[in-house]
Amino acid sequence: MSAKPLMGLKVLEFSHTIMGPCAGLILADLGADVIKVEPAPDGDHTRRLPGFGAGFFAGFNRNKRSIAINLKHREGRATVHRLVKDADIVIENYAPGTMERLGCGYADLEAINPRLIYLALKGFLTGPYEQRPALDEVVQFQAGLAYMTGPAGRPLRAGASVNDIAGAIFGATAALAALRERDATGRGQRISSALFESAAFFMVTHMAGAVASGHPPKPMPERHHAWAIYDVFNTSDDQIFVGVTSDKQWNRFTEEFGLTALGANPELATNVMRASHRSWLIPAVQEALTPFSKAVIAARCERASVSWAPVGKPTDLFNDPHLTSHGGLIDVAIHTAEGTTEMTRLPAMPIEFGTERERPGLARQPPRLGEHTDEILIDAGFDAREIERLAREQVIVVMP
Repeated sequence: MSAKPLMGLKVLEFSHTIMGPCAGLILADLGADVIKVEPAPDGDHTRRLPGFGAGFFAGFNRNKRSIAINLKHREGRATVHRLVKDADIVIENYAPGTMERLGCGYADLEAINPRLIYLALKGFLTGPYEQRPALDEVVQFQAGLAYMTGPAGRPLRAGASVNDIAGAIFGATAALAALRERDATGRGQRISSALFESAAFFMVTHMAGAVASGHPPKPMPERHHAWAIYDVFNTSDDQIFVGVTSDKQWNRFTEEFGLTALGANPELATNVMRASHRSWLIPAVQEALTPFSKAVIAARCERASVSWAPVGKPTDLFNDPHLTSHGGLIDVAIHTAEGTTEMTRLPAMPIEFGTERERPGLARQPPRLGEHTDEILIDAGFDAREIERLAREQVIVVMP
């Protein structure tokens, strides 16, 4: 058993931002040889994003090799066509029609390699919207995710690019399924995943709940609660989330915190009954918890086997004792806007393999632009003079 089960697979990744790079990252972390085909001469534009996007490249491009090719040049396209001859998977997340205009669409590449799995990651799957440009934020609003996240009248995007990442996961899953089918048929196929359909999938419980309950879903801050105690509470020094999700937990919770009157109240005997009294029950629990520190409440919830969580920030994860205990964080090099390189720890793939519970780790740091152009082309049968000529004619970028 190995945390690198995809060793031996060759993947060409034509992508930028998050969804395509994340799909490539999944396959690369699992051992595939993922070759990031970047546009020459400038490379993936996320290498240079400021602000919110500054971490995109380092976050989603470890364990890959980089080659820089000008696909707008005839010989650049010919170079890609030579590389695709023995590729297993192509990933692309450019705007609809871009790869086709560059002579690298599925029909072009399938003619060269009928065994190729071609993963197209788009804004929308087949239908009236499929030619529209899309962003994670666009589909969060369109599918109702922003409506469900913010309070009424104030739709709010989720605090992460959840649809980009979900689309990448669905796409990688489809690619592995297509590889399994290729084992039986000998032929590849075009497969696709998309932002909007991923966002719609997140809405499945709200859609089903509207039918089951007979009521349209309310935004999460104003929702009908399934559990009575399921909220953020102020402590003497901070905030903490507490979730009491069963009657047995309620009994243990009231006993642990000395809430004798609440525990004995017949109107609060079941979760359904408690949920109907949230208007006064939550303030009563808040009053009881206020004198205690976050650490005391956490310890008591632990003893009572009641779910709790600190109100964390992303930077808290750098030193999270659970993540740091067994390979949950990987040392990754980040190239800063000032031109320096900083080492940091970023989350590993959230999966384990075997009885040793091995986590996929780091084989390569995020590559510099064109860092592996030479070796990739040599592996594909190009000779040194040919590589030198392509570099001189600015078809490719070769690292000095």
